[in-house]
Amino acid sequence: MSGTMLPPQKQKPAAEASAVDRLAVDLAAVAGADWHRLHYGVAVSGGPDSMALLWLMAALLPGQVRAATVDHGVRTGSDDEARMVAGYCRREHVAHATLRPAAPIRGSLQAAARAERYRLLETWRAEQAIDHIVTAHHADDQLETIVMRLNRSSGVGGLAAIRARNGVVLRPLLHWRRADLVHLALEQDIPFVDDPSNSDDRFDRARLRQALRSQTALDPEAAARSAGWLAEADDAIDWAVERLVAAWPDASDIAVIRDDGYPPEIFRRVVTQRLRANDPQLSLRGASLDGVIAAMRAGRRAMVGALLIDAVRGLEGTIWRISAAPRRKAPKKP
Repeated sequence: MSGTMLPPQKQKPAAEASAVDRLAVDLAAVAGADWHRLHYGVAVSGGPDSMALLWLMAALLPGQVRAATVDHGVRTGSDDEARMVAGYCRREHVAHATLRPAAPIRGSLQAAARAERYRLLETWRAEQAIDHIVTAHHADDQLETIVMRLNRSSGVGGLAAIRARNGVVLRPLLHWRRADLVHLALEQDIPFVDDPSNSDDRFDRARLRQALRSQTALDPEAAARSAGWLAEADDAIDWAVERLVAAWPDASDIAVIRDDGYPPEIFRRVVTQRLRANDPQLSLRGASLDGVIAAMRAGRRAMVGALLIDAVRGLEGTIWRISAAPRRKAPKKP
C-alpha cells in the first residue's frame, strides 16, 4: 500500500487484511497525515454497516477506538440492540457507552433524532478526549441523499450531500457499498440487527431506499465520487467569496452587502455570508433565499428573520444595509 504506514498488527488472512488496509487508506484521506496517532469514537447503531466499521476500526487501531450507541428510546427493542453492541464490545475489549436523551424526542422524528444523536455523540467525544467521531455512512446512503436533494431542487452545496468530513465527524466509508459491509459482517461472524425503520414506508428515505435497491441505472460508487467533487466545488466557491468580500473597502462592516456584477451563485453566497454574520442561527436557502434577492434587486425592503435589508444608492452604485428589525409591539389587552 503506497504512501500509508499501518500500525503494527497481528498477521491476518488476505481478505481480512485487504479490508483493513482499504480502511487505512480511506481513513488517512479524511483524517490527515496523523490519522494513526489519533483516537476515534465509532457511532454504532447495531446495524451491519456500523458493526462492520467498528470491527475494521478496532482491527486497524487497537487501543485507539471507543464505541457509542445512541438509544433514543422511540422504538421497541432499541435497548436490546444497545445491549447487543455493548456485549460485542466487551468480547472485543472495546470501551462502549450507551447514550440516551434526557427528554423524549419531539418534532419531526427523524430530523430531531438525528440532531440529538450528534449532540450526544459530541458531548461524549469531548468527555472522553476523543479526536474524531466516525460514522458508517456508505455509497448507498450517499446516493439516497443525492436523489432526495435532487427532489428538493438543491444546488451545489446540497448535492454535495453527505460530507466525508464535517468538523470532527469523519465518514471514511463513503466509497464502500452496503453489500460489502454486510458481507464483511457475515464473513467475520459479527453480530448485527436490522433496524425496522429502514423499511418503514412512513419515512421518505425508507421508501427511496427500497426503490433504489431494485434499480441498476444509477451507480452508487460513481454518485459518491460526484458528490465528493461537488463538495470540493462548494468549498471552492466559499473560498472565493471569502476573499472577494475581504477585498471590499468596507469589509469590516458586516452590515454592508455589495454587488459588483457577480454571477448569481456568487451573489447568493455573499448575501448568505453577510446575513449569517449578523445572525449565525439564520437558516436561509433555496426559494426563500431567491425571494430575498429578488426583493433586493427590485429595491424593496426585505425581511429575513429578525433582520431587515434596505437598498442604499450612492456614488458607487447600489449597496444594501442590514439592520435589526424593530420589535413587534405586543397586542393591547382588551
